Amino acid sequence: MSFTITLPRLIEIGKNACQKLPQMLNALGVAKPLIITDKMMVQLGYIKQIQDILLAEGISADVHDDTIPEPTESSILSGVEKVRRGGYDSIIALGGGSPIDSAKAISILGKFGGTIRDYKFPRQTNESGLPIIAIPTTAGTGSEATKFTIITDETQNEKLLCVGLGFLPVAAIIDYTLTLSVPARTTADTGIDAMTHAIEAYVSQKQNPYSEQQALAALRLIGPNLQKAYHDGKNEQAREAMMLGSTLAGIAFNNASVALVHGMSRPIGAFFHVPHGLSNAMLLPAVTEFSIPAAPARYADCARALGIADSNDNDAQANEKLLTFLKALNTELKVPTLAEFGVDKTYFDSIVETMCDQAFASGSPNNNPRIPTKEEMLTIYRSLWNA
Repeated sequence: MSFTITLPRLIEIGKNACQKLPQMLNALGVAKPLIITDKMMVQLGYIKQIQDILLAEGISADVHDDTIPEPTESSILSGVEKVRRGGYDSIIALGGGSPIDSAKAISILGKFGGTIRDYKFPRQTNESGLPIIAIPTTAGTGSEATKFTIITDETQNEKLLCVGLGFLPVAAIIDYTLTLSVPARTTADTGIDAMTHAIEAYVSQKQNPYSEQQALAALRLIGPNLQKAYHDGKNEQAREAMMLGSTLAGIAFNNASVALVHGMSRPIGAFFHVPHGLSNAMLLPAVTEFSIPAAPARYADCARALGIADSNDNDAQANEKLLTFLKALNTELKVPTLAEFGVDKTYFDSIVETMCDQAFASGSPNNNPRIPTKEEMLTIYRSLWNA
């Protein structure tokens, strides 16, 4: 049996790796990039830093900074129009997962037109849009190394999963110094997102020998460093480990797919505007507890890679430690329940079955080692209310 592995063509990793951006553009044969980002990256000075690096080599770059957290179809339209009219030959996507996901959609829609729903999974979008150089500023989504993007269709309150090589950046720059200013809340949410990517890639029914090694390597980096980065954002060693772990986790799930946590997480974000990493964190302990009986050895491997179990623990002991760790981690990182987040209970009860339908439609739950029935999924969702 063979497996298809996809990766960005170029990845530059290390402290101050952004300095290599002009050489990367030259290697890709492009010279007129559009920087897609958000206003926070402008305020923090990162965009000027990138523009100065480019100008030193005679490259000018326009900026589109209108992306938003949890991007929607309407939020990307101005970027699509800018690409259509601007004569750009490439995109530099700088920011967290939302600007990078926005850039992926803008790249495809700007070249081929249509609406984002036209590209919804199970369609495979393998056409090449504008080449993207992704520069993540959070250690979480792994979007710089994946062929996936998530854009919300506001008309139906549905987060659309779009898949294909057309959404895979051609290059990525992994520079942990860009994460040193990330606040604790975002560090926690994105860090648990990265950990979830690695766990789900490892237990996914689509896992393969390549993806499982990337997933375990990611967990070995994330396990000892997530809390350190949360409590001390200036800890460069922890930030570097988290950044590399996030990218490895992205590579892992790009080649194995995510599973039940992500399938159930997207509707929480669409209906209640919970940040993606935070909704993953809400779900991870309950989904892990539900799934362990179908893959106890694999979840135990995750516990050992995270460093919370050792070789002396049998699988049952390791998994007990894993569940204890995940619940304690949510407490330490101040992950709220849905009630604490401010979700209206009456509204939740009225749309929870629709949430289940959307989760199943994404395909991700079918990758889980244990596939829930609708009633089982409803039970998990309802358990989040006051978990």
